[in-house]
Amino acid sequence: MSKKIFFAVFLMALGITAFSQEKKVAAGVGLEFNMDSRHNFAGGASVHFDYALPKNSALGLFISANTNFFGINVIESAIFYRAYFPENDHSGFFVQPYAGVFVIFEDGEITPLPLLGVGGGYRFLLGSSFYLEPVGRLGYPYAFGIGLVAGMRF
Repeated sequence: MSKKIFFAVFLMALGITAFSQEKKVAAGVGLEFNMDSRHNFAGGASVHFDYALPKNSALGLFISANTNFFGINVIESAIFYRAYFPENDHSGFFVQPYAGVFVIFEDGEITPLPLLGVGGGYRFLLGSSFYLEPVGRLGYPYAFGIGLVAGMRF
């Protein structure tokens, strides 16, 4: 079911891109290596959305699902503000503080925690619509994360 939803959203984004001159919205998927587990490292997958604001900044949302493959799973959801520098077409180096919810699923128990952090990376434009972002982040309660996001602007 989720593959069908992702494919439908992807096709709609392609259609919107064909008619849009100004690219205000970006959507991407990512993979990350992180410390979302008290016991060893974890890996995760994420979806990212952002809306371009004036002066090369953006507001966004990311949601990720992470596991250490030994019984600890985490769902993260956060909003962020992103600032690009130097200012050029919402691409290049960026920094982003964010806040949200960190939910741990372990031994049949669910533990929600506040999520606070700061991240950064570089948005490489691949043509006018597609991008790649190597990213890193530090914060609470996960310590760190490094990954790669691929997406589309429309």
